[in-house]
Amino acid sequence: MDYQRAKKIVESPSEYEVSYNGVSVWIDQLHDDEKTATVHLRRSLEERSEVSIAELKEEYLVH
Repeated sequence: MDYQRAKKIVESPSEYEVSYNGVSVWIDQLHDDEKTATVHLRRSLEERSEVSIAELKEEYLVH
């Protein structure tokens, strides 16, 4: 994923699903370097990780 796409997803989080290493995550914050983001597992608000935006994958939801 690129920074601009991640930014759009952060602005409308309920419309998109994102995964990191095959696990569904929420993007909490995009960092100023435009290369990393803080994410947390959708099922756990407590564990946050800083990851490369390039490693995030957009999952397509069927409505």
